Amino acid sequence: MINQSFMDLAFEEAKQGESTWTNPQVGAIIVKNNQVLAKGHHEKFGGPHAEVNTLNHLENIKDAEDSTMYVTLEPCSHFGKTPPCVQKVVEVGIKHVVIGMQDPNPIVSGNGIKYLQDHNVEVDVLNQTGGINEAYIFYYQNKRPLVTVKYAISLDGKINQSNHERTILTGKAAYLDSQNVRAANQAIMIGQHTLEIDDPYLTVRNQDLDFPPIRVVAVYDVNKLSQDLNIFKPSGAKLWILSRTESNRKLPDNIEVFVSDTWTPDKVVKLLAKNNIESLLVEGGSRIHADFVKEKLVDKIIIYQAPIILGGHGLPAVYADYPSSEIKFDKVQITQLGDDFKIESRRSE
Repeated sequence: MINQSFMDLAFEEAKQGESTWTNPQVGAIIVKNNQVLAKGHHEKFGGPHAEVNTLNHLENIKDAEDSTMYVTLEPCSHFGKTPPCVQKVVEVGIKHVVIGMQDPNPIVSGNGIKYLQDHNVEVDVLNQTGGINEAYIFYYQNKRPLVTVKYAISLDGKINQSNHERTILTGKAAYLDSQNVRAANQAIMIGQHTLEIDDPYLTVRNQDLDFPPIRVVAVYDVNKLSQDLNIFKPSGAKLWILSRTESNRKLPDNIEVFVSDTWTPDKVVKLLAKNNIESLLVEGGSRIHADFVKEKLVDKIIIYQAPIILGGHGLPAVYADYPSSEIKFDKVQITQLGDDFKIESRRSE
């Protein structure tokens, strides 16, 4: 008999994994005689998976015999950075595995379930995500990263007072929240105009991350960028410069230059997908936002709106000199952050 409360507990356990990088968050619990014997989760990229961590938390490994394991994602059946989890599950004598959802990664998908069934383990798949691994699931279902466009605007939809002037619109609560949004993504992107006007670090400054997001900057000529820009200052985060010209500079080891005659959003997401990057946060500016909208490569939008009107020649949040495009969004969520509002929405299916 399946107990939903045990699966819910496994999902809560999964959320504790905060350094899984491109691996999914996974939680597991072992139940016997309607009692939870052990809990565990995938803690860190390259470390033991949730199933193994849970078994390691048993007082006696023999307690696993004839037990039920609730695990949020299909156990792996291949050798990666760690051995296959399904082998260990079978070896210790677990008789029933309840799985939240089948793994969308083709290396795993269905194979872990088949291995368990072939070794006389009863398997149930609930088709539940528990609200986690959004980017991981999207990446393997769509073969590209989940793209989120984020910006701060005034009440009249402007991001800056003018095209050449940085304007700070929102307060501290919105700033801290935006740092958390950065931390939740594997790559952050801006264009050259935003790079030169805002001079950002593009780092996450309110927490120490094992795997900070890759900073991606699209420019015309990498050789003409000022070395005094904050993006070049010491940081553990990788920096990818998407340039139209080859680099003739000696750059630090954390910087990699990619060259193309033009960097369209489609080329950007293909480059990221090729490097197994599952989520991209597009932070600006106005032209890059418009380019991603034009190519229909916006899956989520996050807007921080301040109670300010800029008027005049203020720069719109999404603007370029070509015909407009339309993307419909739904599932709108609005949260108040101090005096500001955070608006989140997902692209309509």
